[in-house]
Amino acid sequence: MIGSVFIATSLDGFIAREDGSLDWLDKANELVPEGEDCGFFAFMDSIDALVMGRNTYEKVLSFGQWVYGETRVVVLSRNSIVIPENLTEWVEHSAETPDALFERLSAGGHERIYVDGGITIQQFLKAGLINDICLTVIPVILGKGIALFGELDKDVDLRHIDTKTYDFGFTQSVYEVDDSA
Repeated sequence: MIGSVFIATSLDGFIAREDGSLDWLDKANELVPEGEDCGFFAFMDSIDALVMGRNTYEKVLSFGQWVYGETRVVVLSRNSIVIPENLTEWVEHSAETPDALFERLSAGGHERIYVDGGITIQQFLKAGLINDICLTVIPVILGKGIALFGELDKDVDLRHIDTKTYDFGFTQSVYEVDDSA
């Protein structure tokens, strides 16, 4: 099974402000022309499950509109979560380790999962379960916030696949994790 990341950061590597606010990303998205999704929907069509942490799940719920359709979503949290009745068919809670969840989803026939949320991405990277990363850099420097990448036990070597620039200032790079190093 393949573990994939698709995420945006500020130029200085933050995925949210310290309080979890995404106002800077909302402001940047106002520059995006109507109909442009920076590859998000094609990416969503390529995955068959999504794993996210509780904080990311709660932030997505606050948007009011569920953007993941009928994609299976697993919310990782040691604490219980509330799943709205209209999402119980697609959303589940798990307290499994990344390794155990990865193994269960793979045994269930899943081939490519989308891993989202800072802590969750960090945990999957540490476990060696991320195969590729699509990183969109937004041209803003926040100075502080919630970092995408945290401390690691060892380097994660990446192989650059592609970089695309958008006229509205975003830069999107795709990397594969290089296990040969």
